[in-house]
Amino acid sequence: MASDAKKLQPIIVKKVKKAGHAAHGGAWKIAYADFVTAMMAFFLLMWLLGSTSKGDLKGLSDYFSSPLKVAMTGGTGAGASPTILPGGGADLTQQTGQQHQGESADPMKKRRAVEQARAENARQDARRLAALAAKISAAISNNAKLRQFSNQIRLETTPDGLQIQIVDEQGRPMFTSGSAVVQPYMREILREIGTALNGVENRISLDGHTDQAPFAGGLQGYSNWELSADRANASRRELVLAGMPEDKLIRVTGLASSVLLEPTQPQAPVNRRISIMVLTREAEERLLGTSRLPVLAEPEATAPPAEATAAPAVAPVAATPAQ
Repeated sequence: MASDAKKLQPIIVKKVKKAGHAAHGGAWKIAYADFVTAMMAFFLLMWLLGSTSKGDLKGLSDYFSSPLKVAMTGGTGAGASPTILPGGGADLTQQTGQQHQGESADPMKKRRAVEQARAENARQDARRLAALAAKISAAISNNAKLRQFSNQIRLETTPDGLQIQIVDEQGRPMFTSGSAVVQPYMREILREIGTALNGVENRISLDGHTDQAPFAGGLQGYSNWELSADRANASRRELVLAGMPEDKLIRVTGLASSVLLEPTQPQAPVNRRISIMVLTREAEERLLGTSRLPVLAEPEATAPPAEATAAPAVAPVAATPAQ
């Protein structure tokens, strides 16, 4: 009976159904791609900062601080760089044989332009100085009082400009002996020259000269150097009173007897003189030290009248103190 009961007991079979894993999706891939992109951008930024000059960095900073101001005023940081990336080498958009707008196709073009401008300035200076020489000569010739002193006025065209020299003559000095007091006829000459120089664009250098006779005025420490400088300044004042703008003068010097007009006769009256140089533009640049351009050929100018260039008769004199 017991065996029959076991046979009649039902058999239960359990079937376990395995379920699949839940789907994770692709969101992690997007996050990873964003991370890699950010890292690339970071390293690119670091490379740009490391290869950019301080000036360009300042321009970039200014641009982001006030972009409208930088865009209107220009400068670095406002797209002025000729390359795609500052410090990134040559422009990748430029091909062989191409040039940026504004680049000179001829490397000598700029030099030729400078030389042409220099030549044109020299021609203009020559015309102005020739007209000035004629004007001064005419003013002296038309003045009965000054005509008798024409042999003491010398006009000469030099590579540096028009040189106007007023020289002493025996018995007819320009200044009181041993002082810078201007004689009346010298004052009239300077006033005529100052009036003529009023309409000239060129700048002027003024020098005072003496002979080699030692100064015998009795003043300790006062020599021909001080005397020549005082006479040059006295002449400057007369020119300015005649209407010549004072800012035309770029140099007033006293040279004593360092530059003699007659080296063989160091004590001749003709060595005592006032020299007014109406400078060309290139001579002015050399004198001011703003340029070191070579001297151009001597400009062609109208020769001054014979009476303005005739050398005065110099009589031998004994050694006397500088006058």
